[in-house]
Amino acid sequence: MTKRGPYRKGETKRAEILQAALEIFAEEGYRGTSLRKVAARCGLSLPGVMHYFESKEDLLVQVLRRRDEVEKERLAELTGLGGSLDTLREGMRTPGLVELFVSLAASAGEHGHPAAEFFPRRYEELRAMLTRRVQEAMDEGQFASPIPAERLAVLLLAVADGIQLQWLSDRSLDMRTPVADVLRLLKPSDGG
Repeated sequence: MTKRGPYRKGETKRAEILQAALEIFAEEGYRGTSLRKVAARCGLSLPGVMHYFESKEDLLVQVLRRRDEVEKERLAELTGLGGSLDTLREGMRTPGLVELFVSLAASAGEHGHPAAEFFPRRYEELRAMLTRRVQEAMDEGQFASPIPAERLAVLLLAVADGIQLQWLSDRSLDMRTPVADVLRLLKPSDGG
């Protein structure tokens, strides 16, 4: 059954706000983006935007959640671990979202912060997805490692997150290279 009335309108407006914020952060950066700009793009006042979210931090976490949803949809169509490299390539095109991710990840340890619930769930889902893909690659003989797939997934995430942090300080780095290098290390040697 389709939702109607004010509740459906509210969901639609909230989605519009999230999409506008996602685009603006991607275009202009986390530090340079004012929520007033997001409000203006949506035809709202700042209090009008905040009506749809518990706090500014909640809005920012919801932007990351929306970014992850878009990525999951895209990655669902890909097989193997190549999607991880595509995700990093996308991050290089949207530095504001990388800044937002790193900033909120740092805040995730604060009790009561909206990111405190988001990041543990996010990492649990990512580890599970990567574990499956790494195990599939191992089962197909694409990877060889004495390290179990679930621990390799943790390492891959650590490399991906670490290079994002470094990239914020040095944009000449290619974020894909360290992850590609780790994947290359996992390939079985030809010569035995």
